[in-house]
Amino acid sequence: MSVMHIHKDNFQEEVMNADRPVLLDFWASWCGPCQMLGPVIDQIADEQDEVKICKVNVDEQLELASQFGVMSIPTLVVMKEGKITNKSVGAKPKEQILAMLLV
Repeated sequence: MSVMHIHKDNFQEEVMNADRPVLLDFWASWCGPCQMLGPVIDQIADEQDEVKICKVNVDEQLELASQFGVMSIPTLVVMKEGKITNKSVGAKPKEQILAMLLV
């Protein structure tokens, strides 16, 4: 499954009303660690059908970044049934990201 780009207009439908857990990757194009994490996020999206993988560009979606209290990027947020179940700041190896999804 491919990575979905989230913005304020599709957030409610794609994240809050999702029928499976959602991993949100808050990132920016100028962020070095975000660029390193990007291929890992893409790989997880290709391998994990039971999780919806989404990216939020903080420069374009300031309102969503603020709503989630994003102060540093990359920030990863796992949501299940519209609630935050896990949150992490900084680039992480694939195994740690996958472990976040199990909580």
